Amino acid sequence: MTDQHAPTVIILAAGEGKRMKSATPKVLHELCGRTMLGHVVAAAQDLAPSRLAVVVGKGRDLVAPHVAAIAPEARIVVQEPQNGTGQAARLALEALVAEGGPAEGTVLVLLGDGAMVTGGTLRHLIAVHESSGNAVTDLTAVVPDPRGLGRILREPDGTAEGRVLGIVEEKDCTPAQATIPEINSGIFAFDGKLLRDALSRLTTDNAQGEELLTDVLAIAVGDGLPVGAVVAADYHEVLAANDRAQLADLRRLMNQRITRQWMLEGVTIVDPATTWIDVHATLEPDATIRPNTQLEGATRIAAGADVGPNCTLRDTVVGERARVTNATTDGAEIGPEASVGPYTYLRPGTKLGRKSKAGGFVEMKKSTIGEGTKVPHLAYIGDATIGAGTNIGAGVITANYDGYNKFPTRIGDHAFVGTNTTLIAPAEVADGAYIAAGSAVNMPVGPGELAVARGRQRNIAGYVARKRPDSVAAQAAARAAERAAAGGQPAVETNPTGGGPGAQADAV
Repeated sequence: MTDQHAPTVIILAAGEGKRMKSATPKVLHELCGRTMLGHVVAAAQDLAPSRLAVVVGKGRDLVAPHVAAIAPEARIVVQEPQNGTGQAARLALEALVAEGGPAEGTVLVLLGDGAMVTGGTLRHLIAVHESSGNAVTDLTAVVPDPRGLGRILREPDGTAEGRVLGIVEEKDCTPAQATIPEINSGIFAFDGKLLRDALSRLTTDNAQGEELLTDVLAIAVGDGLPVGAVVAADYHEVLAANDRAQLADLRRLMNQRITRQWMLEGVTIVDPATTWIDVHATLEPDATIRPNTQLEGATRIAAGADVGPNCTLRDTVVGERARVTNATTDGAEIGPEASVGPYTYLRPGTKLGRKSKAGGFVEMKKSTIGEGTKVPHLAYIGDATIGAGTNIGAGVITANYDGYNKFPTRIGDHAFVGTNTTLIAPAEVADGAYIAAGSAVNMPVGPGELAVARGRQRNIAGYVARKRPDSVAAQAAARAAERAAAGGQPAVETNPTGGGPGAQADAV
């Protein structure tokens, strides 16, 4: 699209959407990480329009800020009260012209819930409109089931090539017209001069009692001006959503479009039907996405990474050749060749270094894990910085919250933290330090030191025989004592030192 032919674009987003039965305006319902209105705005922005206006009405306290956020260049026009699509287009055009916008040239009118339309289709519509010298060009589609939709009347009747005569709503169709499969999308390219004149001539003398944009086409036909139509190559592009069921249909279609595009770009998606990818997510060739996986927000998957099955990743970066399975992540960075899962939760601010591991039933929050460090299972790591090559045993907890404030934990390189250890923040564990299993550490541990922070074990002989003399435990203990006496061996092996430091943590 050259600057010379850059269109003026008007998006109609003032409707209430009663059939959604929602406190959220219809155009703000989401498809694949973007609102319906956001999809329409993105398609419009793809055209590099000379001016963009969005008409808001019902729910404008929510819709207007959203428009300002995603399209700060847009002129927001309020339609109050709502008296038809023609009135909405007129208000928008008047506002743009009053601000010095173009009074002539192509004006493209889009629908705020027409989320499926693409910039490519709109460019084709404009190209045909301008090359044909039409006053009005309607984007139409041939659909398998046209029920409930306005039909395109052509001469000769019922063809998709003849001259456009008008649009007839279904309730006004004759039996023959009801069989016409070509429908009106509600998307039009207009000659700006004709549009301004026709909008000023609209009346409310119709069944709806509103100013209708479709009547502009009828005015152009009545004035003998050239009117045309472009049939969309894919009829799905003209579909809209009026209720939650239709919204689900659009979401499925949008996701099919997204997954297919990524597969064509070299990404392996094992089961596209159960893989959901938002529009802002990016994937590199040779990434693999397994079933039941959702990639939300600005998630990025690098080449060779393997994600899934059963993963939900939001705003997460996954490095080259990393492996993520059965995990939920939000705002995390997973380094190259790192391993995550199964049943792992990485919360915002978590950064995993190269070849590190966050294993089964591990939760991490706002923590940095060094290269090659392993947190294999059953741990909570919060507000922590852990160096390279460190091993964190099962059941380790960083106690980072005192009910008022969060405190950090720092663990150095090549440290070894035993199972069921509680690190009471602020905690410092230096390089090469060991912590014995079951410890509650509340003092710094120096380089190469072994910290043992637990009560010494005490065995009370004869306890079960005295307190539970008739229990099966007492009977089992008596038999064990008899065997030990007969063989001259103790009933159980004991180690008064509690085991060496190497026994205090899980193996990697």
